[in-house]
Amino acid sequence: MRFMFESEQIYIIKRKIKAALHSLVYYFCHIFPIKKNKIVMWTFEGSGGYGCSPRYIAEEILKCNRQGLTNFEIIWLVNDLSKEFPSEIKKVKSTLWSRAYHLSTARFWIANTRTFYGTVKRKGTTYFQTWHGTLALKPIGKYRGENFSKIAYLVSEADSKLMDYATAGSEWCKNMWPNGLVYDGEILLTGTARCDVLFNSVKEKHIQLRREYNIPEDAKIILYAPTFRGGSQNTVRSVNTKAVSIDFKRLIEALEKRFGGQWYVFLRLHPQLAAQMDRMPVDESSERLIDVSKRPDMNEIMASTDAMITDYSSCIFEGFLTGQFSFIYADDIEEYIADRGILMFQLDEIPFPVARNNAELIKNILEFDEKMYNEKKEEFIKKFGIIEDGHASKKIVDIIEKINV
Repeated sequence: MRFMFESEQIYIIKRKIKAALHSLVYYFCHIFPIKKNKIVMWTFEGSGGYGCSPRYIAEEILKCNRQGLTNFEIIWLVNDLSKEFPSEIKKVKSTLWSRAYHLSTARFWIANTRTFYGTVKRKGTTYFQTWHGTLALKPIGKYRGENFSKIAYLVSEADSKLMDYATAGSEWCKNMWPNGLVYDGEILLTGTARCDVLFNSVKEKHIQLRREYNIPEDAKIILYAPTFRGGSQNTVRSVNTKAVSIDFKRLIEALEKRFGGQWYVFLRLHPQLAAQMDRMPVDESSERLIDVSKRPDMNEIMASTDAMITDYSSCIFEGFLTGQFSFIYADDIEEYIADRGILMFQLDEIPFPVARNNAELIKNILEFDEKMYNEKKEEFIKKFGIIEDGHASKKIVDIIEKINV
C-alpha cells in the first residue's frame, strides 16, 4: 500500500511538471491575436472523429454559414488525420504546438471531453463543455468516491476552471454536473446536441446505414455498445479490452422469435477503445454481426437501430428517445462497481430489463412486455426531467452568436 501511494505521488509530480512545461507553449502562443470567428472542437481527447455533440453543433454552424447568417471557421483537433470531415471543417493533427496555437487564437472551444492537463485559456475565449454522456449508470467525478483518483481529480478540476458553460439535457444532469464534472460554473439546460439526430433523422438514418452495410431495408438491427473501461487510473492510464461474452447466435434467434423479422447486430466499442484495436474482441463471426466501431458518431448509429444492449453506458438513456427498446447486459457488475464506484441508479429504478448472463438476457427478450416498458420509460423521463426536443444544437449556436456580437 505504501509503495502504491508513493508511486502515485511520483506520477502526480511528473504530471504536474509536464503540465507546467506544456503551459509555457500556450503562453508563447498568446502573442498571436484571437480570431473573432474561430471555433476549435474536439471529441474524446482527439481519439474521436466527427461525432457526438460537437458534430451536431458544427452542422448547425455550417448551415448558418451557408445561409450567410454567420461566417465561422471551424478547426477540429484529431489524432488521426485519415478521419473524414465535411470539407468546410479544417482538421488539424492534435499535437502540443497545434493545440496551443489553435486554442490560443480561438474565440470558442467546443468539446465533449477534457482538455489536456496544462492547457491555458485566454481571456476572450469561451469554452463550452458538452460532455459525452447524459443520464448515466456509471459514476463520474466525485460520485466515484474513493475510486476517483487524485490525478483524475486534478485533471478534472483544472479543466473545469477553464469552462465557461456546461450543457445539459435534463434536470438530473444539471443537478449532477457540479460533483460529476467538478464544476461550479453556469449550466445551460439546452438539451444534448448529439440527441438531435434521434428526433430529426431516424427515417433517413434507418435507410442510410442499411444501404451502407448491405442490409435489407426491412431488416431489424440491435446495437450492442459496451461502455469504456479505463481502470482506476491512479497512475498510467490503461484500457480494459474485456472480451464480449454475449452469445450472438442465441440473441438473434430470440429477437426473431419475440419480435419477428430478420435481425442483425451492430457492435460498437467506445471511441477511445476502438482507436486502440483492429477489431471487436468477439470470437463469433457471422454476416449478421457487423462491427461499426470505426463510425465516429454513436447517435447516428442509434438513430438507425431498432433496439439496444449495453452494460453501463449512458447511451441507453438516449436510445429510448426514438421509441426503441433497450436491455442491460451486466455480466461483470461486481467487478465494475469495485473498480468504478457505486452505480448512479439502482437497477430497479430504470425501465430497462437487466441480465447478468446470456440465459437471463434471452429470457428478458422473450418475455419483453412492451406496454410496461413504455409506461416505465415515460415515468422515468418525467421523474428525472429529461428535456430533449431535437433543437439543442440550434439553442447552443444561438448562444454562441449572441456572445460573439
